[in-house]
Amino acid sequence: MKDKKIATRQSYGETLVELGKKNEQIVVLDADLAGATKTDLFAKEFPNRFFDMGIAEANMLGTAAGLATCGKIPYASTFAIFAAGRGYDQIRNSICYPKLNVKICATHAGITVGEDGATHQMLEDISLMRTLPNMTVISPSDDTQARWVIQEISKINGPVYVRLARLATPIIYEENQKFQIGKAVQIGEGTDGTIFATGVTVAEAIKAQEELKSRGIHIRVVDIHTIKPIDKEIIIKCAKETKKLVSIEDHSIIGGLGSAISEVLTEEYPVKLERMGIQDIFGKSGKAEELIAYFGLTSKAIIEKFQ
Repeated sequence: MKDKKIATRQSYGETLVELGKKNEQIVVLDADLAGATKTDLFAKEFPNRFFDMGIAEANMLGTAAGLATCGKIPYASTFAIFAAGRGYDQIRNSICYPKLNVKICATHAGITVGEDGATHQMLEDISLMRTLPNMTVISPSDDTQARWVIQEISKINGPVYVRLARLATPIIYEENQKFQIGKAVQIGEGTDGTIFATGVTVAEAIKAQEELKSRGIHIRVVDIHTIKPIDKEIIIKCAKETKKLVSIEDHSIIGGLGSAISEVLTEEYPVKLERMGIQDIFGKSGKAEELIAYFGLTSKAIIEKFQ
């Protein structure tokens, strides 16, 4: 990993501008949070293709659905708590049911929103979104991956939910890294264990991997950027090849990454999975780094699983 840190919401805003230059069908909608979601970068470059819908998330998503029926490729943005929470009805009935080509890019997900507190820390969005038919769910782990995601989803036809973070995180991948929707990325070949991670927790998993290696414990990290459709093949492979399985996510352990992996294991290769995440409780206010430690989402907490 590199020392430089970038928030995936920043990657999102910058990539939207690049995408807008290539494809005139790209339009962007926001719900009065363009400065925070970084869609203001697109607004400055393409004012006629940007729509600030005000504090009316349901209306924004309904409008995005309408634009999709006209051949546009709408990227609808707001905080995850408002996108998946307030907008669930419209996402379900106006976007997923008719399988419309709307890209919902939700920023400020998870407890790493920090001081905004429990009311703004969306810990249930992966669960909500992955149960919807026709929905693709992606949670990029760094700047490189986020930029690829925003470009790539414009090429597929159908609803997509992209989970982005407020917190700046280390750059993990080189610019020429190849990714594929639905295919996880394995980092390392250790057989002592596997850590399945997504989003901001991937960097913590890699830190744990490096420390454990110095102690003679060799594990692999699997970056599951696409939570739906999930990469069943790599999950089964790791279950067969490694001694211990751990998942970690900045999300409730109910219905998120750990649950998705457990579903695969139950049906295909039943073995134990230890799930790290938010333990069926709401978040709380505090600095992002403090909350990561408080809720046990650190490399130190991962290392303890292998002692």
